[in-house]
Amino acid sequence: MTMLTRLRTYIFLLMICLLCVPLCTQAQTDKPAFRVIGFFTARNDQAHISFVHEANTWLAAAAQEHHFVYDSTQDWNNLNATFLARYQVVLFLDTRPEEIAQRAAFEAYMKNGGAWVGFHFAGFALTPSAYPQNWDWYHQEFLGAGEYKSNTWRPTEAVLRVEDRQHPATRGLGATFEAAPNEWYCWKNDLRKNSDIKVLLSVDPSSFPLGTGPKPHEIWHRGDYPVAWTNTKYRMMYINMGHNDIDYEGKTNRTLSSSFGSEGQNDFLINTLMWLGKGK
Repeated sequence: MTMLTRLRTYIFLLMICLLCVPLCTQAQTDKPAFRVIGFFTARNDQAHISFVHEANTWLAAAAQEHHFVYDSTQDWNNLNATFLARYQVVLFLDTRPEEIAQRAAFEAYMKNGGAWVGFHFAGFALTPSAYPQNWDWYHQEFLGAGEYKSNTWRPTEAVLRVEDRQHPATRGLGATFEAAPNEWYCWKNDLRKNSDIKVLLSVDPSSFPLGTGPKPHEIWHRGDYPVAWTNTKYRMMYINMGHNDIDYEGKTNRTLSSSFGSEGQNDFLINTLMWLGKGK
């Protein structure tokens, strides 16, 4: 083979490689980083229904932007080992599973390395109510919060304090940020006394008074109120946000606020999903 022939062959092979690089890169980009499934009920409380519909739309758009897959379902019987094996992250958008088999499958999923994010009402339990505290593993150990104790009313913004700015979920956040309007929950258990719980966001004192009433106990003037935390024994995050303001008084049920109207809150959620979806 002459020098000229070798040179031509080399140039030809180099051109083939350069043409293949974009194709390989595109194939890698098109492969989703992870898969997320959102479970929801979307019944009864219009504020929770509003949030669920908004969340499904927002999460679908976020999945496109950040290259993961987002699916959702109202069928809680999909909480089974076969179905859950398809997903790296499970979301509870409003409620929790009620059937024994569903609960057992979710507990096994989490104990075997699955990941979870729960919003607002997903942590609710109150005996007596339609959602009694009848699942100790979930409310006492996993969430650590126990039963619901009280809430603010009506839904209002709050300044949230970032308690650990080194955690992957808080990357890029400032010391504080303003959250979207929400009905803020308080819990019977003191999360600060649980060594497995790491609080990442809490109500900053500059938020007080928080809530507008009309009942005096629905307005918080002081206190310690965690609103997002992880249990370090599991790959999980509970986020208290997820209750839009609704025009109940005018009886229109019109949505008056957006749970995704806060840039800091949205960044926290995306960081959380990327941390749980990609991490092992």
